[in-house]
Amino acid sequence: MILTAAVVAIVLAWSRGDVRLAGAVLGGALLSGASYWAIKSGVTGIADAIVRRGGGRPTSRGFVLFILRYALLAVLAYVMIARLRLPPLGLLGGASVIPASAMIEMLRPRR
Repeated sequence: MILTAAVVAIVLAWSRGDVRLAGAVLGGALLSGASYWAIKSGVTGIADAIVRRGGGRPTSRGFVLFILRYALLAVLAYVMIARLRLPPLGLLGGASVIPASAMIEMLRPRR
């Protein structure tokens, strides 16, 4: 969140207050965070099903939740690109902020 706020501040300063570009960065970060949530929820659901049922087949409820999570991501991306007309490069930059912050955390020395 700190890196996202920093990038938004840099974009606002660089673009001379263009709120649409800063909104695109926030939207891209939202998409990246939602994607992380969808992947984490899916993997957790599969792991829980394996532990609870001893490696049995996945349920139809789990499959529906899996599809709904990615449908939500598709709808968010559609709204941001087609309806809000946010700049694609800003969305890409915002989507890159979350993996960049994870990389920074990984490279930070442990104390």
